[in-house]
Amino acid sequence: MPDLNVRVGNVSLRNPVMPASGCFAIEYREALDLNRLGALVIKSVSPVSRPGNPTPRVAETSNGMLNSIGIPSRGLDYYLAHVLPAYTRFETPVVVSVSADTAVDFASACEHLSLPEVAAIEANISCPNLEADGMAFGMDPQTAWQVVDAVRRRTRHPLWVKLTPNAGNIAQVAKAVEDAGADAVVMGNTVLGMSIDVRTRRPSLGNVMGGLSGPSIKPIALRLVHQCYRAISIPVIGCGGIQNAEDAVEFMLAGASAVQVGTASFRDPGVMQKIIDGLGRYCVDYGIESLASLVGKVELDAQLGERWARFCMDRTEEGAVVDNS
Repeated sequence: MPDLNVRVGNVSLRNPVMPASGCFAIEYREALDLNRLGALVIKSVSPVSRPGNPTPRVAETSNGMLNSIGIPSRGLDYYLAHVLPAYTRFETPVVVSVSADTAVDFASACEHLSLPEVAAIEANISCPNLEADGMAFGMDPQTAWQVVDAVRRRTRHPLWVKLTPNAGNIAQVAKAVEDAGADAVVMGNTVLGMSIDVRTRRPSLGNVMGGLSGPSIKPIALRLVHQCYRAISIPVIGCGGIQNAEDAVEFMLAGASAVQVGTASFRDPGVMQKIIDGLGRYCVDYGIESLASLVGKVELDAQLGERWARFCMDRTEEGAVVDNS
């Protein structure tokens, strides 16, 4: 049998497949064996209760979906008492995802979630930073570094940082969060988009714009994963349009140590288990003993690879404007 085990920093996973935060709930145990997944990533929690964005919150697209959920939450106290315990009953490592409005709030929430039963914390810096006029923390290397540095000062727990594909230079942002102490990056989240109902002439989403996910963003996500992989030395977790085992293998070849599955689970709640089975068959078919050996093994012509590496590191060596004092 092929070895599907992978490592994300100090966290060992029985296989690289896990849900994307916000696309998974405990009710999925009725459709698949949660003990077979690599990790259980729970929907993002915010320190205080918030209602989320106005409806409609979801709109179908030709090859994916738009959403503007707004990360509704009942707050950290409710989460610790009523949400987290349901996931820690399984043998699978639990990853908690955190969303907050300021760096201080991020740090405080992550400190409270640094529990023995939590394998890793995912800091979702794709969310708006109220101290920077609502621009996502992950849009700028400076603010990305500041929030991760604030979190790292309050916890030694394994820290994964979820980046946004809407950043102008993803290599600089990834390098900034690595320098601030992240143990891995999750690349990434949804791509900002919009849809209009031509019958009503109104936006399809109550918040006008939202995040595009699904197969339509896979080529973008794959490129971003590879750029991050070439720019940093910590592990990359790939996410964006993964529907089957071949998609997962693509992401691993591009540099992902593990993958997260989102939109595909809405269509087929059992898809993650099918992807795991498919990865096993892929390894058998191609004589691969260890799945982890695929990470970053996309074959590039040596000269092309050197040029691509320089592109991925565009101005990163010179340094984004990051305060490391």
